[in-house]
Amino acid sequence: MKNRMAQLIQSDGRCLFLPIDHGYFQGPTRKLEKPGETIKPLLPYCDAIFVTRGVLRSSVEPDSAKPTILRVSGGTSMVGKDLANEGITTSMEEAIRLNVAAIGISIFVGSDYEHESLLNLSKLVDEGEKYGIPVMAVTAVGKELDKRDARYLALCSRIAAELGARVVKTYWCEGFEKITSGCPVPVVMAGGPQVDTEREVFDFVHDGIQKGAVGVNLGRNVWQNDFPVAMIRALRAIIHENATPKEAQELYDSVKKAQ
Repeated sequence: MKNRMAQLIQSDGRCLFLPIDHGYFQGPTRKLEKPGETIKPLLPYCDAIFVTRGVLRSSVEPDSAKPTILRVSGGTSMVGKDLANEGITTSMEEAIRLNVAAIGISIFVGSDYEHESLLNLSKLVDEGEKYGIPVMAVTAVGKELDKRDARYLALCSRIAAELGARVVKTYWCEGFEKITSGCPVPVVMAGGPQVDTEREVFDFVHDGIQKGAVGVNLGRNVWQNDFPVAMIRALRAIIHENATPKEAQELYDSVKKAQ
């Protein structure tokens, strides 16, 4: 367990995860139609990828792969009745076979399927602890984006930790310190939909790090950017080099010009 956690959270206590699991409910997401091509130039700058087993097998080269967090929940889609009605889609034996560093599952606190999703997390933790595989809980909000406030996300994050998650992925929000101060396991920030400017991303990532997050799990704000390598390098500077948002913007602009 400690070895796998060390693969994810680096020696400086920080991490940069790159999620490319969006297709499990969105289908061929813009700029992720060919995930192997999307991530190839980004892999040198991330610490781990968050991916489903199908894309891991089909699109990630095993001899150059980063540590893997395997998405093991799903069973719903954007056109279905309720995104919260997820089940476990991948066995622990499959996770072991794929040599993953961790597994990830969404929980839907406050939804009609709260009970089922929290028990799914508990069952996965039981299985993961048997084999030394950490579980990352994702505090999902489905289509209800208005749930992204500190009180709700602090509730979700604490419940996930109480049920045994080793890492919690949640959204940045105003008052982010309320989430990290009440969560006894490492917290990583999700990005959500792409924002209007790079500087907005640098600002919230820097704020979250200052308020206790250990890193990020950002996808669309990286690979949907017109200059994804510049974006991930700037984010890496904030996370691993303590760069300010202004310094990150300068690095982004510099790499952008060179591309």
